Amino acid sequence: MNKFESRYAQSPAEVKQMDTASLRANFLIENLFEPNQVNLTLSHFDRYIVGGAMPVDGKLELPNPDALKANYFLERREMGLINVGGKAIIDADGVRFELDYKEALYIGRGTKEVFLASADGSMPAKLYINSAPAHQAYPTKKVSKAEAEIVELGTPATANHRIINKLLVNSVLPTCQLQMGMTELKSGSVWNTMPAHTHDRRMEAYFYFEVPKGQSVCHFMGQPQETRHVWMQNDQAVISPNWSIHSGAGTSNYTFIWGMAGENLDYGDMDHCAIIDLK
Repeated sequence: MNKFESRYAQSPAEVKQMDTASLRANFLIENLFEPNQVNLTLSHFDRYIVGGAMPVDGKLELPNPDALKANYFLERREMGLINVGGKAIIDADGVRFELDYKEALYIGRGTKEVFLASADGSMPAKLYINSAPAHQAYPTKKVSKAEAEIVELGTPATANHRIINKLLVNSVLPTCQLQMGMTELKSGSVWNTMPAHTHDRRMEAYFYFEVPKGQSVCHFMGQPQETRHVWMQNDQAVISPNWSIHSGAGTSNYTFIWGMAGENLDYGDMDHCAIIDLK
């Protein structure tokens, strides 16, 4: 049975008062992938949806939660999917797409029927889903890692040597406001998005995967002078408000998918926070 959850937005003043359990309940998304289910969480930060689908026995239809008040899920939305499992087969209004590991698919507004399946149920696909409201319809398109815009940042000396794969971004294909990509940390590096930043015109969500068994990631959030942390495990996501930093450090290297939406598509629109100013 599919699951849908709606979460309200919070201000910095509210978050300052939260204990560990409250932080996790409001921002952490723990169970994204369950066999033969589509699990969706709607954040009231920019009406962003984070979800996961794990088809095992046959195909799953993208649900249309009542809370959207829509005739179908993508009536007024766009969506991005990145496969973090076995080979996936996606049918979007009768057009078939195959996604291998770490490949992405953008599905435009107005697509009425979306079906998700695994090429082999014994090695099920795990489709990480992000969706945002859309004002215009853009073509559905697959993007492989080879087609991504690649940026290399950081150094081994500061434990933040990483490769950024910009997959579903406006420099690769047109979108309304959804932007998604994947950052792979090199062996020996553990810090992501460090130095940290905020971007008041965009919210963001992080999904951590390829976290080795027995290891964890500590995700940092909050205002730069009032930070909080959330310990996360493999295949979990976290919501990052517009006013919050979004950075993490793992007990090993790992990979994460970032997704964002808001007023603009400018990847470089951010307010940097000096490391020594974080509190």
